[in-house]
Amino acid sequence: MTGPTTIARDAAAPLLAPDLPLWNPEVDDVLVVRAIRQETHDVRSFVLAPRAPARFSYRPGQFITLEVEIGGEAVNRCYTIASAPTRPHTLTITVKRVPGGPVSNFLHDTLKVGSTLRAVGPMGDFTCFGEGAAPAGPAKYLFLSGGSGITPLMSMARSFHDLGEPRDIVFVHAARSPADIIFRTELELMARNQPGLFRLAPVCEGDSAGEPWAGLRGRLSLPMLKLIAPDFLEREVFVCGPSPFMAAVRALLKEAGFDMARHHEESFNFEELAAAEPEVAAEVSAAEAKIDGEAAVEAVVAAAQAVVAAAEAAPAPVYQVTFTKSGKTIEVPGDRFVLDIARRAGIRLPSSCSKGLCGTCKSKITSGTVEMKHQGGIRQREIDAGMALLCCSKPTSDLVVDR
Repeated sequence: MTGPTTIARDAAAPLLAPDLPLWNPEVDDVLVVRAIRQETHDVRSFVLAPRAPARFSYRPGQFITLEVEIGGEAVNRCYTIASAPTRPHTLTITVKRVPGGPVSNFLHDTLKVGSTLRAVGPMGDFTCFGEGAAPAGPAKYLFLSGGSGITPLMSMARSFHDLGEPRDIVFVHAARSPADIIFRTELELMARNQPGLFRLAPVCEGDSAGEPWAGLRGRLSLPMLKLIAPDFLEREVFVCGPSPFMAAVRALLKEAGFDMARHHEESFNFEELAAAEPEVAAEVSAAEAKIDGEAAVEAVVAAAQAVVAAAEAAPAPVYQVTFTKSGKTIEVPGDRFVLDIARRAGIRLPSSCSKGLCGTCKSKITSGTVEMKHQGGIRQREIDAGMALLCCSKPTSDLVVDR
């Protein structure tokens, strides 16, 4: 007869306590890097957790905004959550190193296990989980991703996989080469685990040094899409990737007569926007307008109507807005957003969502007041400290902005 068995208890056991509180960035916005995973030669995943044991709650496809200090300046960037809320104890962002991208290179070169980051969120409405995002009952999805735009769609796919939900998903991912297919092994495992439900279709532009590509080759086209998913007109479509990729998808879907009410896309990519001068951004917008002729006509009509309405209304007061670091001063009407007028004047300012959600245009107002209506991209304590989101702030006096 043996004596009582002694069970060794791991020091990490409290991390799995069933009554862990939800992470609240208003109380403690610091996240700790718990693991770093090399996904491809230029893509890394960073596994994050709160300093005190807590759980994350979010919808697949949402993002967080990180605040990092680079060269003595606080910089904000949005990163979509790649992990699934079905595993709530950690949160993962997957970051592609962008040539010249200050934050992506900082994260790749500086972060180590144990490093800390400040974050706010989760936020965003790009998700197939929630009211208005998808029809009730078993849905058929088409996920279309390009490059690192795979992350929100991966969060959705992981969630369905973990939940054992019978969703018919065709997952199309565009990459430069087989070596650049992010999450390739895990996606292939999902396909094996869900035969007949989850179909993976990578599309590569060319071969890798060590792997000739025998799959779909080139760039996504309408004939290729019809081959991959003949029933794509019946599916709910979610798209994320570089702007040219998303514009091409919109064009081919419209060409096919797709019901664009069932088309959803992640509409911002900060690293991409940060690399473009205002003039370049305007050229991109014009190019997309040419692709979408109908939308361009509607935009012109709306703009004309706005001009007429503005002419009929009493003129808004005009205020002087000075940016201390660039030394530039511009005039901003009291009914216009500071960021919009600044960009039109050629002043480069960080921005992303342009609707008060992501927090990337957060700036210190050292003098003056604004009227701001945001959607969660700034904390109350930051507002109390004189911070504002320029994308959704209208001046109510002359301003001095620490930018």
